[in-house]
Amino acid sequence: MKTSIYVLLLFLCGWSYSQTTISGTVLDDSGQPIPGANIIVIGTSTGTVTDFDGNFTLNVTQAPPFDLQASSIGFATVVERIISNNQTVNFTLKEGTSLDEVVISASRTPERIFESPVTVERIGLKEIKSTASVDFYDGLENLKGVDVNTNSLTFKSVNTRGFATFANNRFMQLVDGMDNSTPALNFPIGNLVGMTETDVLSVELLPGASSALYGANAFNGILFMQSKNPFDHPGIRASIKRGITSQEAAGDNAYTDVSFSAGHKFSNKFAGKVNFGYLKGTDWAANSEVDKNMPGGTRATNVNYNGVNVYGDIVFTNIRAAAGGLGIVPNVNVSRTGYNESDLTDYNAESIKADWGLYYRPFENDFEISYVGKVGTGSTIYQGTNRYHINGFFQEQHKLEIKNNNFFLRGYVVGDKAGKSYDMEATAIQINRAWKSDQQWFGDYIGTYVGATFGGATEAQAHAAARVAAENGRFEPGSPEFVAAFNKSINDPNLVTGSKFQDASKYYHADGNYNFSHLTDIAEIQIGGSYRQYSLNSSGTIYTDSDGPIDYSEFGVYTQIQKNLELNDALDLKLTGSIRYDKSEYFDGFLSPRISAGLTVNKNHNFRASVQTGFRNPTTQDLFIGLDTGAYVLVGSAPDNLDRFSRTYNVSASGQLLGQPATVTQAGGAAYTNSYTATSALAAAATGNAALLQVANPGLIKPEQISTAEVGYRGKYSNLIVDFSAYYNKYKDFISQGRVISPLYGTVGDNSLSFEAVKNRDYQIYGSYTNAEADVKSYGASIGLSTKILGDFDLSGSYTYAKLDFDQAKYPSFVTNFNTPEHKFKASFGNTELFKNFGFNVSYRFSDDYFWEATFGDGVVPEFHVVDAQINLVVPSLKSIFKVGATNLGGKEYYTAFGTGYIGSMYYASWTINNL
Repeated sequence: MKTSIYVLLLFLCGWSYSQTTISGTVLDDSGQPIPGANIIVIGTSTGTVTDFDGNFTLNVTQAPPFDLQASSIGFATVVERIISNNQTVNFTLKEGTSLDEVVISASRTPERIFESPVTVERIGLKEIKSTASVDFYDGLENLKGVDVNTNSLTFKSVNTRGFATFANNRFMQLVDGMDNSTPALNFPIGNLVGMTETDVLSVELLPGASSALYGANAFNGILFMQSKNPFDHPGIRASIKRGITSQEAAGDNAYTDVSFSAGHKFSNKFAGKVNFGYLKGTDWAANSEVDKNMPGGTRATNVNYNGVNVYGDIVFTNIRAAAGGLGIVPNVNVSRTGYNESDLTDYNAESIKADWGLYYRPFENDFEISYVGKVGTGSTIYQGTNRYHINGFFQEQHKLEIKNNNFFLRGYVVGDKAGKSYDMEATAIQINRAWKSDQQWFGDYIGTYVGATFGGATEAQAHAAARVAAENGRFEPGSPEFVAAFNKSINDPNLVTGSKFQDASKYYHADGNYNFSHLTDIAEIQIGGSYRQYSLNSSGTIYTDSDGPIDYSEFGVYTQIQKNLELNDALDLKLTGSIRYDKSEYFDGFLSPRISAGLTVNKNHNFRASVQTGFRNPTTQDLFIGLDTGAYVLVGSAPDNLDRFSRTYNVSASGQLLGQPATVTQAGGAAYTNSYTATSALAAAATGNAALLQVANPGLIKPEQISTAEVGYRGKYSNLIVDFSAYYNKYKDFISQGRVISPLYGTVGDNSLSFEAVKNRDYQIYGSYTNAEADVKSYGASIGLSTKILGDFDLSGSYTYAKLDFDQAKYPSFVTNFNTPEHKFKASFGNTELFKNFGFNVSYRFSDDYFWEATFGDGVVPEFHVVDAQINLVVPSLKSIFKVGATNLGGKEYYTAFGTGYIGSMYYASWTINNL
């Protein structure tokens, strides 16, 4: 009998739980519905989101009474008490400001931006909806203090506070806690294989060093991208965007961007999601024929012409030396004729990506176990030492994570494959050599030059005749011979004879964090750590791993203590202290402390200050690269890497007359043990003055360090919000890449045999990786203002100043790659509800001119002014948002880095369904 009663009671309880239904609406304080607002039963994972009309219905298993919470980004959270079944609850959320939004990145714990101990920028669903940029990732360039350097249409590099090239390994990019950098390249490749826009929940950006919590690569800043959890954001969402890109060099071309997301909450314990994105367009064509070797030079006026976007002409020789010192031949360098970039790529820009996730909450609360998988492939242009056609590049990520509100423990693996990617410079070189070897080409050139000179030709006429003769029969672009040589090169991974990249590298990463705040009220205490294992596997095409993968590891541990002190009714003080220890198996361990203080006055003014140190370990390329770029050989300076790269060279006839063998095999370690600086060696060879030689022998690389101080202020003045920050950075052991020349015979410093080798061009030029002796400092400041005018119109603007403090005269050959304008200004004006369901936004960006330094080339980036705009219409009956927009409305093309294609305009229309 008792058993029957218990069963009956359990049945009745279960029946009563299943019958608890709550419905209602969520409105803002002006009476407008808030779509996508989160409704959740406090203390559980049970919840839903409002529809386009702000309505919701929620069935729960709890019996009243319990608390129901409504929240939406940009609004104050409201809690209502549920006391009966079928209760109707109408929430009214008061609109907050950007400073009220909650961020996690700054302290690894939820806190308002207003109280963050360091500078932080954020993009949420509202900003994604209203951005005037073509997508959320491009919208980052409107954030205060942010540089977005456009490598190509689908590959953009985000950076803050200077010191970056497209190979930006000073900046970290995390997607749901996973590092998005590629194992082979060791830096993020933008959003090529990243997130789909319909799955983006929020984006946070920390400018400046963040090593104290995030480790070695968080040197210049971190970008955090968080996706939607299907427990909180179920449903199907889709977006289609169609338009054109318009550029003078490439013309008008179709652009398509499609994304799809589906999340489903099967129960209060189990949920899943899947996302897919596809982008197709035509890249910004690069067609600069500016001569790198001689300002104002052309192929007709400079026999050693080397065009910016002309490839293969990097191969040159001194024709007098090649002629055995024959006096009638001038002592000048002559380069082979190259091919334009457009001959070597189809400018296809494509991105295909998908991800999926399974989420399990066994106790129906915040404890969650999840698996997430991501794959992506794409084609784009990457500019490093050379220009590379990234064709069919593939990257995958797999993550397992256990977490609740107080801890997380995750492990993931990231792997990539190079696909059919190739080096366009090397491809042009190999096509030329497939037709005629360098020795034969220069032999034909010299023979014709001598004959023309004896026939009475002037020097210019003789050079012109020599090139015509040497070029006779050259493979013309598009010809069967050209196509055959092209295909042979891009499918040959031996970079001596081909140009294909071959890679299947991986890294394995684990990290965890525990927050003890629920156990003690003394302070908020966190501990955490991370471990990473690299496995480099390029089959010798990038790294010196031709005999097998290169494996090495690094780890770090950290702790943070944060304390809030209420000094009185008007003053609140937040103190934060962090320290992290990191160790790579190749280097000594480093401590990275950070101390910060934030003082809140009258709840509307926050003053903050922080000091910290940071570091970054040398990258995989700094340590293990072994790559012949055509102009020079890159050799990483890990101790066990120096002799893994070797090459056999032919010694000149002049060198053999000095008693040298016909061939010499030289290991890459010569760059670090027997080398001159490239500038001094070339000057000595040109003048015959051995006294100009300067011994290089750069030291082996070690970690770079930074000491930084930052102050800031955030404040509210009625409708005006102010956010100001200033910083000062000082670097030690600044990691740099230099050019050195290693003679094939002789010992540097003897000024005799080694000098003869330099004069006879019996040497190899290397790119070495080392630490600079120079003191490098930088400082800057940013201020952002935002307000509402004319009622509901949003107006914001920001100004950023950045300055390099470095004695260039003392270290003329040292390259800092500062690569950021001294002055930047950005502004935005719009209204999300100009009239019912209709909004617009206009954004403006100004960049001062600046000097770009990188291994591909150096040059001035002119100032530019860019205006983007969009209008959008919300149609609740279709659960849709329609948008029409344009970027670079003025149409004046510009570029953000030397050597890339000019950025034109984009015009698009989009339809987004159910993306709340």
